[in-house]
Amino acid sequence: MNFFRHRRRTLAGLPALALLTAVGCSSADDGASASVPSPGAKVTGLCEKLDKALPSEVDGQDRRDPTPASALTAGWGNPAIILRCGVDRPAKMGDPEADGVEVNGVGWLLEKRGDGSFRFTTTLRRAYVEVTIPKGRTADGMSPLVDLAPAVKKAIPEGIAD
Repeated sequence: MNFFRHRRRTLAGLPALALLTAVGCSSADDGASASVPSPGAKVTGLCEKLDKALPSEVDGQDRRDPTPASALTAGWGNPAIILRCGVDRPAKMGDPEADGVEVNGVGWLLEKRGDGSFRFTTTLRRAYVEVTIPKGRTADGMSPLVDLAPAVKKAIPEGIAD
C-alpha cells in the first residue's frame, strides 16, 4: 500500500500563496455549486459528523452552502470557499514531490490549479476532506484551513482512509 508522505512546511514556507493578490469579487450572488461525493456508509457518517462541527464562519465569511444541498458539502462567502467531504484519494498523493502543509495539527496536500485556485485535501485522516479556495480569495493564504482544522480534528479521526 502506498502511503502518502508529505513534506511539512510552515505557513511562512509558502510565501507565494500568502502574497497572491486578491481579485475583485462579483457583486452578483449567483450561489456556488459543488458536486457531491459518494463515499461508503462509514465515511458518510464521518462526513455528517464533520458537517455538524463546521464553523458558521470561515475566513470572516458566513456559511453559504453550495447546491445541491448535502451534509457532504459546505461553503463560505462569495466567491465561495468550498469543502467536500468523502472525496476520492487524489492521485497527487502518490507523488513523493507533492507539496504538503500542516495547519493546526491537520495535514493537507496542496495543489495549485490552472484557474488560480488552490485545492487542499486532508492527509492521514479516515476520510478525505477537500477544501477549494478560489482565486478571488487566495490573498488570505491558508487562513480558511486554520478555521476548519478544529472541526476536522474533532470529526475525522487520524488514520488512513479506505
